[in-house]
Amino acid sequence: MTATASPHVSTARQALALMDLTSLNESDTDSVIEALCQQVKTPFGNPAAVCVYPQFVVTAARALSAHQLDGQVKIATVTNFPHGGEDIMGAARETREAVASGANEVDVVFPYRALMKGDEATGLELVEMCKAACGGQALLKVIIESGELKEPALIRRASELAIEGGADFIKTSTGKVPVNATLEAANIMLNVIKDSGKDVGFKAAGGVRTTEEAAEYLALATEIMGAKWITPEHFRFGASSLLGNLLNTLSGSALQATKQSTTHGGY
Repeated sequence: MTATASPHVSTARQALALMDLTSLNESDTDSVIEALCQQVKTPFGNPAAVCVYPQFVVTAARALSAHQLDGQVKIATVTNFPHGGEDIMGAARETREAVASGANEVDVVFPYRALMKGDEATGLELVEMCKAACGGQALLKVIIESGELKEPALIRRASELAIEGGADFIKTSTGKVPVNATLEAANIMLNVIKDSGKDVGFKAAGGVRTTEEAAEYLALATEIMGAKWITPEHFRFGASSLLGNLLNTLSGSALQATKQSTTHGGY
């Protein structure tokens, strides 16, 4: 008799490889980030990236190297974060400095309040300048803060402007506002990506905490973009607590399989 893997197990394994394991707290220190990077090496594979504040990019690089994970796990950071201000040059400078310090990916907050006031030009230019600041050395992930935009038309327009400006990914949220990732926002954003015809990824961030919740986003993306599209190059979860739940799901399955193997003589 062979054990049949639960659908949750395959989802957990898939979601683990798509995670940006994140720590963006005011209380972060070098030791906190080193501990975060220690979590990256699991018996079931590695997350796609760690996401930390710019001042910890070098710390993360050193910690990942110590665990022989440099090159396997990307280092992401944030700029214009979390406020999404309208200082275009400031955001571009932060982005350039982050890339210079070793960030592989930069998650910049779109000036969503400007868009809510009817100003589309500021957001477009900010994304264009930050894309240029990446210099072809890092991916640019644009956070539109969908929970604050609220209205479907605004979520769609922010996504369109981010893609027009050169975003490599569009991302739902900072995780610092009351409403973060939702399936409704994800649906709009994924359809904008599909309509654009461009090679742009999607990142759900904030509030995705369980294997079951991750499964809902993966099912939605599969429906809109197709199963083959869902790779770390196109799809990410930004989360801090999701990893523990995924590992619990996978560890429980591994334990069950071991018990069944023992019970049935290895068959």
